[in-house]
Amino acid sequence: MMYKMNVRATVAIRCLLTRRHISSSLSSTKRRSAACAFQTQHPRSDILQHDWRHYSTTSNSLESWKGNTMSQSDFMERDTVLVLSDNDEVCGSASKKESHLFTPTNPRGILHRAFSVFLYDASTKELLLQQRASTKITFPSVWTNTCCSHPLHGMDVNEVDSAEDVKDGTVKGVKAAAIRKLEHELGIPVGQLPMDSFKFLTRLHYWAADTVTHGEKSPWGENEIDYVLFATVPCKDSITINPHPDEVDDVCWVTQSKLLEMFADKDLLFSPWFRIIANRWMISKGGWWDDLDRTMTTNDFCDYESIHRFDPPQEHLGGGGNAGPLFVAEK
Repeated sequence: MMYKMNVRATVAIRCLLTRRHISSSLSSTKRRSAACAFQTQHPRSDILQHDWRHYSTTSNSLESWKGNTMSQSDFMERDTVLVLSDNDEVCGSASKKESHLFTPTNPRGILHRAFSVFLYDASTKELLLQQRASTKITFPSVWTNTCCSHPLHGMDVNEVDSAEDVKDGTVKGVKAAAIRKLEHELGIPVGQLPMDSFKFLTRLHYWAADTVTHGEKSPWGENEIDYVLFATVPCKDSITINPHPDEVDDVCWVTQSKLLEMFADKDLLFSPWFRIIANRWMISKGGWWDDLDRTMTTNDFCDYESIHRFDPPQEHLGGGGNAGPLFVAEK
């Protein structure tokens, strides 16, 4: 059985997922409205050339980063992501906007660091999903894992992890970013999911053009080295969930079997990174979700050395830079 939460609810409410969120409530015009408005207000010519040698001077301190008062355009301009080498070495910075633009010059945008949180109810083994808001500029209205975002430069709580932090699995910077965004997107108060709640499992480098929602020549996409974080709560009623309407349209708790039903539903869209992670590691027999206790209490599934690399599904090739396959997908 699956549980669903109203966007403004603060407690979990049992129910069934009976709507077709994408096809019945959101036209393709509405899906693209936020991105079109942003492009009109902020043309490509106003983006500074990326300098791989220097960090941006933009400040993203907690005093200036106030998620509840910032628009999607503000995040695009002001968030300063960690630009990476192919080996996950921090070598510069870029605005969120610059790093996510797919152009002939940068056909896959700019490689940057990200994280994906998967939050489970330990008593039922259900996973909390979110449906990204229809007003999001990138990948609007898709269903995805609990929370996905980026560590940033210049935060009061340092979000930049070193190679040593990755090697020993502590990655406190990525975990601090996860706590910040879980509060912003889902309203989970700081303290309800402390840093030691999170289990860092591995990294993957994937890219994907946002062609499903923005069309074949979409100017938007993702090119990330993504840190996978698992976390559990004793039960879903033990945390407060109050999603931000500009970030999240819907949330629901799902079992493995329910997620597979949703994957098979052609009326539902899913983020490419979530599908990659779920199919590669989570839903197979003996996978991370299948043996959740072992995943959370041992290091048996932890791989801090590898960076697994994936091209996107066929429907996410292309975009504004007409990007083709970059890797041979891992099986």
